[in-house]
Amino acid sequence: MRDTFLVFGSPLIESREIDEVVATLKSGWIGTGPKTHRFEEDFRAYKGVKYAIALSSCTAALHLALKVVGVKSGDEVIVPSMTFAATANTVVHCGAMPVFADCDTKTQNIDPADIRRKITKRTKAIVVVHMAGRPCEMNEIMALAKKFKLKVIEDAAHAVETEYKGKKIGTIGDIGTFSFYVTKNLVTAEGGMAITNNKKYAEEMRVLSLHGMSADAWKRYGDDGYKHYDVVEAGYKYNMTDIQASLGLHQLARVEKNWKRREKIWNRYMKELTGLPVILPAPIEKGTRHAYHLFTILVDTDKAKVSRDQFLSEMTKRNIGTGVHFCALHLQPFYRKLCGHKVGDLPNSEWIGDRTVSIPFSAKLTDDDVSDVIAAIKEILS
Repeated sequence: MRDTFLVFGSPLIESREIDEVVATLKSGWIGTGPKTHRFEEDFRAYKGVKYAIALSSCTAALHLALKVVGVKSGDEVIVPSMTFAATANTVVHCGAMPVFADCDTKTQNIDPADIRRKITKRTKAIVVVHMAGRPCEMNEIMALAKKFKLKVIEDAAHAVETEYKGKKIGTIGDIGTFSFYVTKNLVTAEGGMAITNNKKYAEEMRVLSLHGMSADAWKRYGDDGYKHYDVVEAGYKYNMTDIQASLGLHQLARVEKNWKRREKIWNRYMKELTGLPVILPAPIEKGTRHAYHLFTILVDTDKAKVSRDQFLSEMTKRNIGTGVHFCALHLQPFYRKLCGHKVGDLPNSEWIGDRTVSIPFSAKLTDDDVSDVIAAIKEILS
């Protein structure tokens, strides 16, 4: 057993981020300001898009994306059940109804065939989630969107580095949204980003993100004199701060280096966990790039001597943190009541939700950490 607890998803923070945060604190400008703008520009360039809006979270980005594409009361938005609550919660916040679609059991991504089955006259948009960093089948999804005149929002919380057939994820749909939460591949502690090539969407999201004040309201306290502003919308408090951006600037600069480290860990897990009563991640599809955000295994309950929840408990006893991504969202109490769902409605998502475990997977992991994880899994499942 390890002497210390291995925290699940602990980020790799280096001296450059720390020094940048300290410099920001000393500068006296710690709210939304020049470093946030610089981070937006760097991320925009990384993704090759026209516009990037730094926000307080991916949840904020999803909410604003849904608002600016016109989702409102009476509309339906198709979302995957295999996702975090925020994906559907933001639909509810717009007054619309989330319609859950099932996933593919191998990729755990939303099933385009089930999207087609769920489209009605009230459907306004589709939110796709690139699960664990694996891209969805965007060609099929975009074809459906074009046929039925639907908007597509990419929930790319797991997918900063992901690519699909030569395109960067987040640039294929109408708006892409990203998370920089503490467990993500690019970390600002809390934070997110929305990207788009649509000028109207970008301008509306920027205004809505800071109380509905006219563009560049954050400059009103700058050294070139006070700037008056107009409140043009009933907006939100969704802006990123320069403290967060100070982390993001250097995290983004090392995104490829960290990706390569996670790729090495991924390959070791795939090799050393083969033969155990678990189902490992599906092979990476040709013409795509996986972000390697989560390494999820499915406990094969037909062969293993422990249940998924027993496995989680045994890992904790061995001082190793784990995660569950995710329990089927349509069966959570709120959505059972709202949508009238019952067990069996989305069998693939439910099957995965009963078996899935995310094991430690971060650029911060040492080789010894990885060895400890593998040894614990083998001991529990052997």
